Amino acid sequence: MKWKYHKADLCVIGGGLAGMCTAIAAARHGAKVVLMHDRPVLGGNASSEIRMWICGAHGENNRETGIIEEIELENMYRNPTRNYSIWDSILYEKVRFEENITLLLNCSCNSLEMNGSRIKSVKGWQLTTETWHTVEAGLFADCSGDSILAPLCAAEHRIGREAAAEFGEDIEPEQADKKTMGMSCLIQARETDRPQKFNPPSWAYKYLSDDDLPYRDHDVRTSNFWWIELGGDQDSIHDTEEIRDELLKIAFGVWDHIKNHGDHGADNWVLDWVGFLPGKRESRRYIGDYIMTQNDVRAEGRFEDVVAYGGWTMDDHHPAGFKYPGHPTIWHPAPSPFGIPYRCLYSRNIDNLFFAGRNISVTHAAMSATRVMATCAILGQAVGTAAAIAIRNALTPRGVYENKIAELQQALMEDDCYLPWKRRDIPELIKKAGLIASEGDPEPLRNGLDRPIGEEDNGWTGSIGSWVQYTFKQSEKIREIRFVFDSDLNRTEKVYNKVQKAHNMPCNYPLDSEPLKVPESMTRAFRIEAKDKNGQWKTVLKVDNNYQRLVKLKVNIETTAIRFIPEATWGAERVHVFSWDVR
Repeated sequence: MKWKYHKADLCVIGGGLAGMCTAIAAARHGAKVVLMHDRPVLGGNASSEIRMWICGAHGENNRETGIIEEIELENMYRNPTRNYSIWDSILYEKVRFEENITLLLNCSCNSLEMNGSRIKSVKGWQLTTETWHTVEAGLFADCSGDSILAPLCAAEHRIGREAAAEFGEDIEPEQADKKTMGMSCLIQARETDRPQKFNPPSWAYKYLSDDDLPYRDHDVRTSNFWWIELGGDQDSIHDTEEIRDELLKIAFGVWDHIKNHGDHGADNWVLDWVGFLPGKRESRRYIGDYIMTQNDVRAEGRFEDVVAYGGWTMDDHHPAGFKYPGHPTIWHPAPSPFGIPYRCLYSRNIDNLFFAGRNISVTHAAMSATRVMATCAILGQAVGTAAAIAIRNALTPRGVYENKIAELQQALMEDDCYLPWKRRDIPELIKKAGLIASEGDPEPLRNGLDRPIGEEDNGWTGSIGSWVQYTFKQSEKIREIRFVFDSDLNRTEKVYNKVQKAHNMPCNYPLDSEPLKVPESMTRAFRIEAKDKNGQWKTVLKVDNNYQRLVKLKVNIETTAIRFIPEATWGAERVHVFSWDVR
């Protein structure tokens, strides 16, 4: 048995998408980070161990950007067949090879040391190396989903459903209880070119007719079987193993029903994978300086300290899950987008504790809309960015709210996080520069809005080989160039002749599955030209294989004028760009 000691600015517990984005954001802003995760792969519910596709805000142009979009675009470029091993490797790479991050996989946090109302250190057991890891840090972020630090440090938290009267929430029960939404063991199937038999295990449940699966869509082509769900009326943490055993009996029984009881168009389909690790929806939720409610969601969350947004409906699953004979969920309408305030992301009584993911400071009703993974990812980026600001300025998480909230919001937008009702600050250099283009109106490139909003496109469109030019009153030293390209925030795909919102990873694999590919709208190749001392245009930078939406390039250019010239897209006839900054 060994002991290892780590000293960091920020320790992140939990390596789902929220924890990953927290760690990456903090590290990129200069913080020294340790990420402790209790599984062998990153991604949480999105990983190969659970395989839930990434959901987020509904509606046009509301796709979440920032780090989560960077990850999804990387997957589109490198993983056309949507292989989960490649997906896992991309998630691993984003953390393991990020400067300033120490990654501890297979390491379960199980104790901590306090210094008054601050966490001093946490301790985790790494199963694979039989090593105890102690991490001392100035700040901590609990992104574990289950809020593992809460009972260890006595952070205020809740579990279950509030009484309707407490916050005036009409979708909550009359009496408060400890019931939650359940957890699911998902299944995946693959279509082949010939009939396939299935012999169920003897312990699987039997569902002889569709009447045994009321309101449970089991179209093998499109369903991810999320409704194989239990545990909401049990202890969503301590009863997990028992619940898993029951879920497996249901999962294999459902597949037996699809294959052997009735005509479900599944003759050529084979069971490809069954999840043995339940994907959780709900357990402990921290209490922060603000508790967001159902009514805040319905009112669009127009908070001055907005740092992220949701847009999923309030999707409230019945606690009995699969055992409930009625509809397994009720979809309560919610606006998209709705803002989420920073005050929901740090502890009310533990001075140096952040949190991000499904465990933020919200009621059960609000959590039913904020819990989906793309929302959790941008919450993580907000926390990681806030942590870096706190470290630079010797502030607590609350201190960032009191002194640096505007700086946090601008930093997030600079990193391509969309904040509803906020506008990104434009560099002074280009505010006063002349801006012209060989075609089209280039002014939206410096309006501080990096996506279409309503009827406003907020971008420049031009032909291949056209140009956009900044002209300065005097020679200027350019050190950075920033672009936001068009990654098609409304991207769709066709499954069995049905057009649907494209998912990063699939629930099932039909034979005619379309491969993943970089959106055609993305700018693939471009060059930058600048005027030299003699007034001649010279190429100073050339990019030939871009597939990312946000592109930041370090340069060393002194010039009186600079041009952007697009040379290729990934398929679109015309180029579409949302912003071009020079600093």
